[in-house]
Parts: sequence; C-alpha cells; structure tokens
Amino acid sequence: MEFSLTQDPLAHQRTGCIVAGVYAGRQLSPAARALDAAAGGAIARVLERGDLEGDIGTTLLLHDPPKLATQRVLLVGLGAEPEFREGSYRTALTAAMKALVATGTVQATICLHELAVAGRDSAWRIEQAVLAAMDGVYRFDQLKSHPAQVKRALDQLAFQVAEPAEKRSGEAAIQRAAAIAQGILLARDLGNMPGNLCTPTYLADQARLVGESHGMQVTILEQPEIEKLGMGAFLAVARGSLQPPRLIVMEYRGGAPGAQPIALVGKGITFDAGGISIKPAPEMDEMKFDMCGAASVFGALRAAALMKLPINVVGVIPATENMPGGNASKPGDIVTTLSGQTVEILDTDSEGRLVLCDALTYVERYRPAAVIDVATLTGEIVSALGEVATGLFSNSDALAREVLDAGERAWDRAWQMPLWDEYQEALKSNFADFPNIGSPTSCAVTAACFLSRFTKSYPWAHLDIAGTASRSGADKGATGRPVALLAHFLAARAAQTRSG
Repeated sequence: MEFSLTQDPLAHQRTGCIVAGVYAGRQLSPAARALDAAAGGAIARVLERGDLEGDIGTTLLLHDPPKLATQRVLLVGLGAEPEFREGSYRTALTAAMKALVATGTVQATICLHELAVAGRDSAWRIEQAVLAAMDGVYRFDQLKSHPAQVKRALDQLAFQVAEPAEKRSGEAAIQRAAAIAQGILLARDLGNMPGNLCTPTYLADQARLVGESHGMQVTILEQPEIEKLGMGAFLAVARGSLQPPRLIVMEYRGGAPGAQPIALVGKGITFDAGGISIKPAPEMDEMKFDMCGAASVFGALRAAALMKLPINVVGVIPATENMPGGNASKPGDIVTTLSGQTVEILDTDSEGRLVLCDALTYVERYRPAAVIDVATLTGEIVSALGEVATGLFSNSDALAREVLDAGERAWDRAWQMPLWDEYQEALKSNFADFPNIGSPTSCAVTAACFLSRFTKSYPWAHLDIAGTASRSGADKGATGRPVALLAHFLAARAAQTRSG
C-alpha cells in the first residue's frame, strides 16, 4: 500500500473516499464540519435522521455527496469526546479500515489523525493509522485452493495535513510505520503457516532469505553442531521429533564495528504437542503459533533494517518441534544445559524455557548490551493479563522501563510482573540443580525465574506473549505482536547511540 500526505482542500479532492469522524451526540469532527460546509449541510441533515449517533466504532457510508469531488464520505463514530483516548482512536481506525476495505475503493483520504488524543502528537496518530491500514488489508489465504478474488483493493491512502511542520513529521511517521508494518507482516505470515510446512528447516530458509534481502549475516547451526556446543536442554526438546532442530543466528550490523549488540532471542517451537506430557486435543492446532516469539524476532530485524537503524542487533532462534515419540524426553529425565547447570524435566510441555535457556547462554559470546527474549511461554500469563498486555519480567529496572516505554510509544503495551527471590524457592529438585517447573501452583513468574538463572551476565528482559501473539475464534491468526514494541525499543536505543 502507498501512503502520502496532502494539503489539498477536502472539498476538491478527487478520491474514492474521505474518512472523517463524528463524536457521540452527532458532533462533527473538524474534517467532517469542513465537508459538511462544502456540501451545503448535507452531512448534518443525514445525521439528523438518526443514521449515525456517533457511538464508538460505528460507521456510515455516504455515496456521491453533493458539491464534493470525492465519490464517498465514510463517517466513523468516535464515542464521547471527553472519553476519546488511545484505545478509542485505535477502535475508530479499525472500524474505519474494515468499512473502507468493504467499499472496494482503490484510494482514500483519512482525516482521523486530526483528532486530539491526550499526550499523542500527529506523528503518533499517523503511525497508528498506517499500522491499522496494513492490518485492515492483511489476509493469509495463499494456501487456499481458490483464494477470494478482490477486484478492487485499497492501495493508496492519503493523510490530510495543514502545516508544513506536520507534513515533515508525518513523512517520517509514514516511513517508520511502513517499516514496522513490514516487520509485522513477516511475523504474521510466519506465525500463520501450518506446522507441516513451517518446520525448523523452513524457518532457517526464511532467515537466509531475510538476510539476503537486508544484508544480514545469517548462520544456521544444525544438530551435530548443536550437540558439539553442549545445548542439552534444547536437544532434549527436539528428541521426539523427526524434524531436525536448527539454531538460527541473524546479525544486523547497522552500528559501529565492535559496538555491543542488542540480542533478541525468540522461542521457535514450530509445533508444540507437549511431548510425552501431551496436550489436550481441543485447540491443539493453535500450537503452530508457539513459534511466534521467533517470528517477532524476524519481524523486528526486518523493521530495524528498513529503518536503517545505526545499531547492531543479533537474533537467536532455537527452532524445533516438541513431539511425543519413542525417543522423546520423559518426565524425570535430567539434562545438562549449555551453562553447565543441570535441569530435571518434570513436565515436557514446559519446553519453551528449555530451548530458551540454552539460547540465553549462547548469546553471552556476543557481549550484548541487553538481551530480550520473546516467547509464548505460559498459559498463566493469559489468565493474568488476557489478550491486552504482554507480560514483562526483567533483572534490570532500567531495561524494564525502556521496554515499557517502547510499548507505550508503539501502543503495543506490556505490563511488568514481579521477579522476586521468594518465587525462586519453588524451583527445587532432589536430583538436579533445579527442575523445569515449580510447585503445583507454578506460574508465569516461576517460568521467568527459571530463565533468570541463565542471564546473570547481562541486562535481560523476558516478554511472555502467550496472550498477545495470536487470536482465537473467528479472527484466529497471528497478530505480529510485539514487533512494534521491539522496533520502538531498537529505535530508541539507536537514538541514544546517535546522541552519544
């Protein structure tokens, strides 16, 4: 999709549709008032009939409005003006894009970014509009024998701006948002691929393609090399699968040679049956999303490359399936991790922490300035935070604040959870250094505590995305979160590098 800025008067714009807002009580937004004035009050007369009250997320499409050059005007309900905040803005954008795509128009002008959102400037509002637009046109139907045919698809979206300064900041916002959107697109496509196609080998091949497209160095370690390293926890998860594991390393070198990189570690379980501790059958198909942490690392690296960030980033992805089988790990098995610590595997379905712990040790060789791991790790984080916020754990308050701030800027929010020493008490084993799960009341916190035992040498943050990486039900599919958060985090670190 192409995005642009325009300063042409709304009444004179020859486009397929103009999108403007209406607050509750039929109060017109500034753009809607301008359109209504040019149309001789036609919009107000339609609203007086009660066709649209302005409730949040409602829409009304007007065809061939009088005295306007546009073919259509799409009115979007904004809710009560005093209650209009970031969430309301995103709801209005989502509704607008759904209705806009349904019109079949090829080009449109959107004016919702003019709306006042407390604490958010025009650039932020434009960025969110671009991301909402890309989300609205996204489809994953390439595996259908007869994909739905779209005769006319929205591919040009313009933003009405008034001031030159707004135009300059808007252009930068569009470039940033387009890069992030491409990262999200990659993450969603990878996440939505079925497990029979998206194997560890497939992920490795995709890493090579991304590397070739963006000038990254990509290294793929196969099973003999992983064994030679001594990644016993990672290999224990892979034992039950016929698909060979891969350790994927992607290096984006946008910063100074020798500068410490940011390391991103993504859980790459391409299908999680639970191993011997097998999962229940209902909704097991959604375990293809267990590699969404890996997918988000792919996406963040693509976004960083497209933004040309002056920063070094290394992505490490332990990729495998977790399957039952004659050679699969059993509850009670004890393995030696790359760190040398031993782990008693009490639950083979708590496999994410096993692959991550070896990857977290592996990244030490890069002397990272900070490490963020991303994983669909626990169902408990879904119980705690639902599908709204990603769970954040960290051994560094400063790093945690950076991640939280990035999530706020991206509107891809996280919430910090405790990582107190008292929770470490749950990880006790009579036979190994510690087990891979805690007590029967084990939770997302103890999973993070397990990982923390492998992160003593660097600032570390853990993002549990089990609730935010995908949706169920009618909208089933990968969301691409937290690519936007990671991209904003990397951009902020790059800005620190510039200022330093």
